[in-house]
Amino acid sequence: MARIPEHDPARRPRVLSGIQPTSGSFHLGNYLGALKQWVALQETYDAFYCVVDLHAITHNPPEPDVLRQRTRAAVAQLLAAGLDPERCALFLQSHVPEHTRLTWVLECLTGFGEASRMTQFKDKSSRGNAEHSSVGLFTYPVLQAADILVYQADAVPVGEDQRQHLELTRDLAQRFNSRYGHTFTVPEPVIPKGPGKILDLQDPSAKMSKSLGDAGRVNLLDDPSAVARKIKRAVTDTGTAVHFDPVAKPGVSNLITILAAVTDRPVVDVVADFDGQGYGALKSAVADATVAFVEPFAKRTNDLLADPGELDRILAAGADRAGAVACATVAVAYERVGFLAPTAGRR
Repeated sequence: MARIPEHDPARRPRVLSGIQPTSGSFHLGNYLGALKQWVALQETYDAFYCVVDLHAITHNPPEPDVLRQRTRAAVAQLLAAGLDPERCALFLQSHVPEHTRLTWVLECLTGFGEASRMTQFKDKSSRGNAEHSSVGLFTYPVLQAADILVYQADAVPVGEDQRQHLELTRDLAQRFNSRYGHTFTVPEPVIPKGPGKILDLQDPSAKMSKSLGDAGRVNLLDDPSAVARKIKRAVTDTGTAVHFDPVAKPGVSNLITILAAVTDRPVVDVVADFDGQGYGALKSAVADATVAFVEPFAKRTNDLLADPGELDRILAAGADRAGAVACATVAVAYERVGFLAPTAGRR
């Protein structure tokens, strides 16, 4: 009889998070809002991090060669950011088939109305013809739930835009456990420590995102001159004094937040530096500090991309470690649902 491995009280709590390879470069908001926290969490958690390439084809899928290039670039950037394969499992979602094997079971526990209320589906489908949105986009949150539950994750770093998906994950874990017996760990959210949302440089009412124009986004692999130019052209606010006030001065406050984050300094100290100075001085300081951050990051990334064999080795080791946990979870879940075990030699 398949069994979930006994919980070792000495084992560190497990954390799971993933990121899509939806562009050739992560942006500053990705790093400060998520990746920096991932690096910190691998010190205290049993950390599993995946590039969720299956999710990348749910909406406007890229050409195959483009997806492959973006996936490798994503892995290289995660390593350049500080993920250590000796302290975390770093792998591709598509390399561990248990993600999709568990998804079907969870889909059969998810109500149609429940899935249709997911805000990300409504947002993305509303940008085009909802009739032509993929079923994959509709069931995306269930695959995301499987990503988490298949590793028995205790914790999931979550921003405001993913809270609803984590609540669905928790509901599905509890629903399965209630029907079939305790099988899944019900994960708790980990609120990232850091600057909060990094906003678009041209529209500080919205978070920095690849879905908005390139002028408002600082890509981590941008040329240094492009980084400086984007920041110096950032939208500011009325007045000239440098104050941190996200409501009255969202543009200036965003620049202060960026400077504080890339220099690891408190916001109050950054603001004090510009007493009696104007927005021009602030923009110049933000540009210089951001270039000083992204330039070595890009070099580390390119050095890693120059050795694809090493990237493959790291991904294979990560998939082996992740697969061992995922296989055990799916074996128990399938048995409890009532599926017959496969014959010898078959998975």
